[in-house]
Amino acid sequence: MNMNSSGDEEKLGNGVVGILAESVNKWERRTPLTPSHCARLLHGGKDRTGVSRIVVQPSGKRIHHDALYEDVGCEISDDLSDCGLILGIKQPKLEMILPERAYAFFSHTHKAQEENMPLLDKILSERVTLYDYELIVGDHGRRLLAFGKYAGRAGLVDFLHGLGKRYLSLGYSTPFLSLGSSYMYSSLAAAKAAVISIGEEIASQGLPSGICPLVFVFTGTGNVSLGAQEMFKLLPHTFVEPSQLPELFLKDNGISQNGKSTKRVHQVYGCIITSQDMVEHQDPSKSFDKADYYAHPEHYNPVFHEKIAPYTSVLVNCMYWEKKFPRLLSTKQIQDLSAKGCPLVGICDITCDIGGSIEFVNRATSIDSPFFRFDPAKNSYCHDMDGDGVICMAVDILPTEFAKEASQHFGDILSEFVGSLASMTEAADLPGHLKRACISYKGELTPLYEYIPRMRKSDPQYALLP
Repeated sequence: MNMNSSGDEEKLGNGVVGILAESVNKWERRTPLTPSHCARLLHGGKDRTGVSRIVVQPSGKRIHHDALYEDVGCEISDDLSDCGLILGIKQPKLEMILPERAYAFFSHTHKAQEENMPLLDKILSERVTLYDYELIVGDHGRRLLAFGKYAGRAGLVDFLHGLGKRYLSLGYSTPFLSLGSSYMYSSLAAAKAAVISIGEEIASQGLPSGICPLVFVFTGTGNVSLGAQEMFKLLPHTFVEPSQLPELFLKDNGISQNGKSTKRVHQVYGCIITSQDMVEHQDPSKSFDKADYYAHPEHYNPVFHEKIAPYTSVLVNCMYWEKKFPRLLSTKQIQDLSAKGCPLVGICDITCDIGGSIEFVNRATSIDSPFFRFDPAKNSYCHDMDGDGVICMAVDILPTEFAKEASQHFGDILSEFVGSLASMTEAADLPGHLKRACISYKGELTPLYEYIPRMRKSDPQYALLP
């Protein structure tokens, strides 16, 4: 129950940190600070670290159990009312938000996301100060606190797991079938060892030529893409330039006299594409210019469906996208490609950008049920691996599958900022990168985020709201 006594007014900046028990998704096992991070903050003393106490809400599913926090001097309690700063990964339940405190978590509110506006309203009405991890960026503009590489790593492993099942339904036995989902491994190292093992089988036994060349196309060059590529590179592989893709399909396929192929292929292929491979200027005399494309995307036409997709087996989507840009692949384009016999088997949409750059990926999937099948010919969706079409994966909580390593990585960076956030009494005194990540201060939107109410009023999706 929220208590709004006069004593609450002094909590902000008191150096007492709370860690939430994650409650939004059953799979969420990450923690913003591990016991080792808490130990350093507590043992350093408040004068040096800015942290005097840490109160951890008990959780039976957190990757580090309660006793480990207790061992380093944290208090275990459901009651976070003494805490001036409360940390989570995902948002807390609305009824758990205490008034006049500071909170830090991934809020997904700064784009006026409709589903999270009740959360923002609650934050403002309770006079809460809100920091969003996603908005903590360095001077170079890159996010300082992110799980991107872990999303890429887990996403690629999960997709390979499903790929084995899909190929089986298409009549092919492959080494991918013996790979588990990421969460089935006790560590990132164990998952890598499993991928290496299937890679060794591909190298020695080969893949059926009927599914080859097996081409993985990665979009973007950020952390998500790098994480996915890191796992892919554990397989025997060759990277090719986008311009080389057609050549892969022209080579001798070892066709025997009965028309069936007997040749086995002992590697997979990778191709990394960026925006210059996805669009071209409407004026044929003008070459691609990244700055111009970002400023005037309306001057560019999509070409991915013509130049890359016809040679893609697996599309690993890792890129940032906004509505102003052309889609990477529209429903109409996949329907046309499918009618022509495109080799595309599946979409691994690690960005989980629903209805975004890949139009027909219109729903998020879960760790329990990571795939759906889209049949372009029928424009239908099914939750199985059998039948026509492409399999699609769009899990929005991938990093928690490697909860231990992801939490360690996250806390290594967050622990550098926690002292400033925990001892902050005036937002103006914060370092610039933390000030820019403060969406509300004591229940008022900060100047950088005063646009949110205007977005809510102008967006058609809010037109029916009172």
